[in-house]
Amino acid sequence: MMINKMKPQPMEELIEYSENHTTPEPEALAKLNRETHLTQVYPQMLSGHLQGTFLRMVCLMIKPQRVLEIGTFTGYSAIAMALGMTPRPDFSQKGRGEKVMHTIEVNQEFEEGIRRYFKEAGLEDQIVLHIGEALEIIPTLDEVWDLVFIDADKPNYLNYYNMIFSHVRPGGFIIADNVLWDGKVAGDPATMDKDTRAIVEFNEFVQQDERVENLLLPIRDGLMLIRKID
Repeated sequence: MMINKMKPQPMEELIEYSENHTTPEPEALAKLNRETHLTQVYPQMLSGHLQGTFLRMVCLMIKPQRVLEIGTFTGYSAIAMALGMTPRPDFSQKGRGEKVMHTIEVNQEFEEGIRRYFKEAGLEDQIVLHIGEALEIIPTLDEVWDLVFIDADKPNYLNYYNMIFSHVRPGGFIIADNVLWDGKVAGDPATMDKDTRAIVEFNEFVQQDERVENLLLPIRDGLMLIRKID
């Protein structure tokens, strides 16, 4: 057997290679990506090309009719997922005949830009934007979710998970972002900050939750893919 002794490539080069071998961003997302990096203090909060394409592909595969996003930021991931949503006429429940995404953003300063890009992407009628505290808004949404994407304040990850779980349909999915938290989750627990401890607690809870099966993917800053068992 031949052993490959080539030196591993730096992660930055592998990410660039991956992006060059991934379907390009739609024009609206590419424009939003550029604007976010030019105008925001923490543009890395944006899902970006690889993760956005992954989320769109997930939606194309599972064909969700009701999606909830917790944490909109500038709207990139919401647009990516909405572009991947397709109609599913096989639901008997009243009111589930149209595909709809709900997304919640706490920062009111982002609202104008979010709505502008939803319109530019032609999705203003498909995505419902809520501005405010997610823990207050979620209980007002009378929906059964096919997919929930959690990408908000880390100390509340477990609260969001517990709040939405009974409203996710059997066989439905939850995806949580930033579950590797820049690698800090594998560090010394004694030196962890509040956000890191919250992510570790969330990851451990999901791992022990017998109601689900889960897969932690080292995509970008870590995505936890969770399927609610039928």
